[in-house]
Amino acid sequence: VQLQAFGGGLVQAGDSLRLSCTASGPTFSMYVVGWFRQAPGKEREFVAGITWGGGVTDYADSVKGRFTVSRDNAKNTVYLQMNSLKPEDTAVYYCAVNRRYLSRTPSDSNYWGQGTQVTVSS
Repeated sequence: VQLQAFGGGLVQAGDSLRLSCTASGPTFSMYVVGWFRQAPGKEREFVAGITWGGGVTDYADSVKGRFTVSRDNAKNTVYLQMNSLKPEDTAVYYCAVNRRYLSRTPSDSNYWGQGTQVTVSS
């Protein structure tokens, strides 16, 4: 599975962005997909995740109510809609695939895409 995340950029606090994660492979729809982020000097952390059918989602407390994860399996794409962005959301955002289950632990993911930078100015 090859993943590619894009859609990042420089925005002001309170703005919105939508990240997209596209994947190759016919079995993408069978995988759990997670979004993670890593700020400079910090460990990579879980942001949101979605099961293969989209029926179960999970969010970090820091983004709950502001971010929404969704997927379109026909397009092999998972989205992360980010609203009410804050400066502390500044990080490189990654999407990752877990072949078995929804997990908040980065090391549980099997495949990673390259990151996309999100910068939120105050």
